[in-house]
Amino acid sequence: MDTLRVALVQINSRHDKAANIRRAEELIDEAAATGARVIAMPEYVNYLGPRDGHEEAAETVPGPITERFAAKAREHGVYILGGSIHERSGTPGKYYNTSVLLDPNGEIIAKYRKIHLFDIDLTGNVSANESETILPGDEIVTAEIDGHTVGLSICYDLRFPELYRLLALRGAEVLFVPAAFTMFTGKDHWHTLLKARAIENQAFVVAPGQMGAHEPNDSRCYGHSLAVDPWGTVLADSPDKEGVVTADLDFEYLAKLRKQLPSLANRQPNAYREREAILAD
Repeated sequence: MDTLRVALVQINSRHDKAANIRRAEELIDEAAATGARVIAMPEYVNYLGPRDGHEEAAETVPGPITERFAAKAREHGVYILGGSIHERSGTPGKYYNTSVLLDPNGEIIAKYRKIHLFDIDLTGNVSANESETILPGDEIVTAEIDGHTVGLSICYDLRFPELYRLLALRGAEVLFVPAAFTMFTGKDHWHTLLKARAIENQAFVVAPGQMGAHEPNDSRCYGHSLAVDPWGTVLADSPDKEGVVTADLDFEYLAKLRKQLPSLANRQPNAYREREAILAD
């Protein structure tokens, strides 16, 4: 069978960068023991805390954190999706929210900078202005894992289906969504949006999440690290604690489904005037 075992790491990162990375390494070891070929970590695995800590948390890519994850990839002979970290930019006080994919040799095979930044104000519930310290990326990124194309994204990207359709059109069979989804939005939207992205793009979705409380203001992340198959069936859903869950992605099933229900093949791009829209941008 053409399958790929993925392990989703769920963690409660806080303001102590060193402690966060040590805990991530422990959970990578735990994930490797499950026989996973791919280990995926959540967004901002290095630091979740006040903005005045971003400068200290930020690093270059490659840099110390990616080198430590690379060492773990080599140690266990696995692919590691490093969730995301704060990457230094050329602009003082500004950083990228960056996800790195490492191969079993510890080589960086893909780097994705979050395109859609979490700037919202749900009065009395959730207010965020990620763009205050984070710069947006502008590149759509895919990579290859054991002969299968995977697409990279991060958290708030989930609300922009056009990104995932473009990843699917580039051949993505697996869509990674490392996240730090808020408790308020997560309880109503997380499962629904992940299932929708899987169904409409006929792809597996692998979404490791942050969970629990963190600064500032005792903010809470929803957790529920989730793996979804292209039919929308949940293959794995983390309980409300730090840990690891696994899912086996069956690519023979994916190929059969795409053949029997060929929604991607049945697209009518001329009717959507895609070329005109792209030129207009």
